[in-house]
Amino acid sequence: MSGHQAQTSYLDPEVLQKLGNLELIAREVVEGLRVGSHRSQLRGFSTEFAHHRQYAPGDALRTLDWRVYGRTDRYYTKLYEAETNFDCYLLLDASASMSYASGKVSKLEYAKFLAASLAYLVLKQRDSVGISIFDSEVRAYQPPRSNMSVILQIEKLLRDIKPVPRTSLAKQLHDVALMMKRRSFVVVISDLLSDVDDILAGLEHLRFDGHNVVVLHTLDPYELEFPFQGAWCFEGLESEEPLTTQAERIREDYLASFNQYVEAIRNGCLASQVDYTTVDTSRALDEVLSEFFHKRQETLGGPSAGARG
Repeated sequence: MSGHQAQTSYLDPEVLQKLGNLELIAREVVEGLRVGSHRSQLRGFSTEFAHHRQYAPGDALRTLDWRVYGRTDRYYTKLYEAETNFDCYLLLDASASMSYASGKVSKLEYAKFLAASLAYLVLKQRDSVGISIFDSEVRAYQPPRSNMSVILQIEKLLRDIKPVPRTSLAKQLHDVALMMKRRSFVVVISDLLSDVDDILAGLEHLRFDGHNVVVLHTLDPYELEFPFQGAWCFEGLESEEPLTTQAERIREDYLASFNQYVEAIRNGCLASQVDYTTVDTSRALDEVLSEFFHKRQETLGGPSAGARG
C-alpha cells in the first residue's frame, strides 16, 4: 500500500510540473500506468473492416474473403482496423478559460501533461500521433508522426500561444476534421466551457467522418466542487462580466446548473457514441488514465470484444 501511495504522490501534477521536461513527464506517467493491454483499448469500439492483404500461412481461414477469391482466383485476407497501424489526433484546447488554476497547475498545464502522456503511449506502440491546438481558431496543427519529436512539438506550440477566449467549439472541431486524411482515433482535451449544442455538433461532425472520438473533459476541482466561502469577485475568462457576491448564496444554484451541463454533455456523447470522461486536475495523472483505460475495457467487454471474423 505504501508503495502505491508513493507512486501516486510522485505522479501528482504539481510534482510532475517540477520535472520540467515534457518527455520525461510523459514517460513517468506511462510507466506508472496500472493497466493491461493499452493497444486494444486505444483502437476504438470495434474492429472495423479496413482493407485486404494476400493470404499467408498461419492466417485464420475465417478471415478469407471468398468473394475476392471468386473474382480473382487468389486468396486474400480481410484486415480489420485493430490489425493496422492507426493515427491518433490530440485536439488540445488552449483557450483563455483553460488558464484557470485553483492550485499551482492550470487546466492547460494538466492538459499538456495528458496530451504528452497519450502521445508517448501511442508512439511506444509504433503508431502515429498528431496534434492540433485551438482557442478561437486552430492555432497550430502538426500532422501525425511516429517519433518522439511530437512531444517536444507540443511543448513548443503551447509555449508560443497566447490564449484568447473561445468562440465556437464546433467550428474548431470542424476545421480540424477537414485536415484529417483518414479515419483516426481522436482525443479532445478541453474544459468544454461552451454551449452544449455547439459542443455536441462539433463532436458529431468527427463521428460522422468515421473517427473514434474520446473526450477528456478537463476541469479544476474548484469548478467541480465550488468550495468558495465568503465574498468573492468571480471574473470570467471567456469575456463574461465579473460577478461580486457571497459564494454561499450561489453555491447550490451553481452546482445544480453545472451538474446539469455536465450531464447534458455526457448524455450527448453517449448518444453519439463518443467516449466521455471527466478529468479532475487535482488527481494524479496515472490514476486518471488508468481509470480511463479500465472503463474502456469494461465498455468493450474485454480486450477482444468487438472482434469479428
